[in-house]
Amino acid sequence: MRHKDSLSEVMTGTPNSSQTRSRPIEHKSQLVELLSAGCKPKEAWRIGTEHEKFCFHLDGHAPLSYPEKGGIRDVLHGLQRFGWQPVLEGENVIALKQDGASVSLEPGGQLELSGGLLETIHQTCDEVHTHLAQVKSIGDVLKIGFLGLGFHPFLRREDVPIMPKARYNIMRSYMPKKGTLGLDMMLRTCTVQTNLDFSSEADMVKKFRVALALQPVATALFANSPFTEGKPNGFKSYRSHIWTDTDPDRTGMLPFVFEDGFGFERYVDYVLDVPMYFVYRDGYIDASGQSFHDFLDGRLAAYSGQKPTLGDFEDHMTTIFPEVRLKTFLEMRGADGGPWSRLCALPAFWAGLLYDQSALDAAWDLCRDWTVEEMQKLRMSVPKLALDAPWRGGTLNDLARQVLKIADHGLKARARLNSSGDTEQGFLATLFESVETGKTPADELLEAYHGRWQGNVSKVFDEYSY
Repeated sequence: MRHKDSLSEVMTGTPNSSQTRSRPIEHKSQLVELLSAGCKPKEAWRIGTEHEKFCFHLDGHAPLSYPEKGGIRDVLHGLQRFGWQPVLEGENVIALKQDGASVSLEPGGQLELSGGLLETIHQTCDEVHTHLAQVKSIGDVLKIGFLGLGFHPFLRREDVPIMPKARYNIMRSYMPKKGTLGLDMMLRTCTVQTNLDFSSEADMVKKFRVALALQPVATALFANSPFTEGKPNGFKSYRSHIWTDTDPDRTGMLPFVFEDGFGFERYVDYVLDVPMYFVYRDGYIDASGQSFHDFLDGRLAAYSGQKPTLGDFEDHMTTIFPEVRLKTFLEMRGADGGPWSRLCALPAFWAGLLYDQSALDAAWDLCRDWTVEEMQKLRMSVPKLALDAPWRGGTLNDLARQVLKIADHGLKARARLNSSGDTEQGFLATLFESVETGKTPADELLEAYHGRWQGNVSKVFDEYSY
């Protein structure tokens, strides 16, 4: 979803030029303008998909460390044969970039594709297919595999290899001060994410509200993390549960988004109130827990006497992890990593809901009378119960069926056809199957675990790797 034409953009996920990033912040209005610059006419709207996967040795399923022979470094070097250009931190390759897309490392060695700016779900699926074919070809040589799950099925936290990225060192030190599961989020989870555009502040507000309200539906449909350290953990989406005990300052459902007067400025206020992680100046300066307000006043303890640039604010925005995140686009962050079909289904789900006006209106009509208390209760019940979570006299499965029908109509109205004349509606098929059977990917995994796998969770690597 994002252009990444410089080291800072690959590292922070921000699309602005170096001139913009270096501009001093003199007034809050600059920060509001930074977000409002994301407004685009409908014909310029694009779809971005990001997905993470675990890397493992085929022999024994152990994770890949960075420096070992056949490890993460060798994967990143191998991918360069397909035209990917390396991004360095010191002497280490920590990411790759090509044509507005990037491949990067998560803290525990999870490999992430941040895709390019694409017009259709057909193109998204082609991109995913190409990427997975590339990593599989590298895997065939290095004797490694790749798995899409929301949480690692057997690794203990202390056994996860650490990647050589300085930003993550700061996060690993700070997160245990704010919650008990933040390190698990960093080291043992994988997600798939969709990024979408908006045309105006009012359009952003409506999409943000719909996306937040319906994020638990996506979490349930994509629930795919029922195992911890080789055993069922009692959750369908343990990855989603982890976010509830990571850091309350920078996660959650953001009730203020539903308040009258919400817009770009109110979101800026929220971002400024979130404690910092770092300042980047030819290296990372640890400012964890310190105030961006103090930074604006030149009183930041970690960088005394200095004031921030727009780039510092952009960096700070990337350290905030709500269920939906606003930058110059909206990020849908509620889904577990999963199989190929669901990597295509998530952008189809959200584009169907948000990129057709009639569908967006119908989605808002569906949830506009929900209370914040109802939404929060649903958010907290979905990690355990997924589609079986109670909702207004029925279950979330009933709601998911309604939402999918709206998304399907939205994709039909978009009428984006492939070379065979097919619309994008077919990418929702796996989600419709879930609501018809009532089974999420996690349910299928648990059935296999208690049935044909006979309690051996390592079978997931044989049956579900890419």
